[in-house]
Amino acid sequence: MQIVDGLLEWTLWQECLFVLASTHLTIVAVTLYLHRCQAHRAIDLHPLVSHVFRLWLWLTTAMVTRQWVAVHRKHHAKTETAEDPHSPQVYGIWQVMTQGAELYARAARDPEISREYGHGAPSDFIERNVYSRYPNVGIIILLIAFIALFGSLGLTYWAIQMIWIPIFAAGFINGAGHYWGYRNFETDDAATNLVNVAFIVGGEELHNNHHAYPSSAKFSIRKWEFDLGWGYIWILKNLGLASVRKVAPRPLLSDGHSVALDLEAVSAIVSSRLHLMADYAQKVTLPVLHKEMGLADRVYKRALHRIKKTLILEPAHVSHAKLNELNEVLATSEQLRVVYEYQQQLKQLWRQRYQNNEGLLHALAEWCQMAEQTGIEILQDFAQSLKGYRLQPVYNYAK
Repeated sequence: MQIVDGLLEWTLWQECLFVLASTHLTIVAVTLYLHRCQAHRAIDLHPLVSHVFRLWLWLTTAMVTRQWVAVHRKHHAKTETAEDPHSPQVYGIWQVMTQGAELYARAARDPEISREYGHGAPSDFIERNVYSRYPNVGIIILLIAFIALFGSLGLTYWAIQMIWIPIFAAGFINGAGHYWGYRNFETDDAATNLVNVAFIVGGEELHNNHHAYPSSAKFSIRKWEFDLGWGYIWILKNLGLASVRKVAPRPLLSDGHSVALDLEAVSAIVSSRLHLMADYAQKVTLPVLHKEMGLADRVYKRALHRIKKTLILEPAHVSHAKLNELNEVLATSEQLRVVYEYQQQLKQLWRQRYQNNEGLLHALAEWCQMAEQTGIEILQDFAQSLKGYRLQPVYNYAK
């Protein structure tokens, strides 16, 4: 087949760089405009920026803002249940990885989902009469433009643009992001953080962090994590083109050993309880486990190693076989059993309903008092540290 030249006399490398830039712009539009701005209201974008993103998404994806927002909000509301539009725990990992776009499209066509979850999405003249009414016209215009600019190769470049979101967002994030990876927080779902592929998915790979704090504009939590989308938000913010509405709470620990648990500490604990449970695992559960492993014989050490993840995971996410294995070990280790029980009791406090924070204050104070009486030093220290919980001021964190 003869290659027909387009209007641009670019080298192949220049054209490849253009394709990478165009697909990357699509990812940026998805994560900043559709996800963080529209679905979760974590940021506000200047109207001009919003419309540039909306226009680009119309040209490159044919996705309608209201439908995308609605499907994503339902995903958060019904995560890992039969009503989740694209959970690999329900549909299987390979179906979501390979047919994620089809699962999204099926949910997007459901008017009930858009009605219930799509509130607040744009509904101006151009949305009603162009973007939502003729969603496929945009990608046809892009095809014509690519062929005009790049000739025969324009069709290939257009095809790459068309498959970028179905593969890396609908498949990779919705699939692998709920199946493989590491977890900073034990959320009620299976969301995970993936290896850093920020250029490809714009920070969306930090999926466990996002599910822990859905309305946070910044997805990175640990110092070594990198959220490229947050970098773009920072640039737009400093240009006066974006504002941050909310970020994940970050607790500060002051020396609370000589003070009583107070309502300020309780408020900070409630806001950052997922941080607190992660700290409990790192400062109490795992150190006790490692101490046991240091004293164990080879057979018992293997048994302890096998339950390491099970000790931290939510019991609902653990198989019966793993739970039985855990219970066998806990029956032989008094300290492990105690710290595990206190870990579960602490989680149970968040599930209880209290009339006000004073009710939770009383329950937490009772938990701390009992923990301090166990005689386990690191558990006692952790209970004391709760009295010093405070929240870092938002204006320091949102910069």
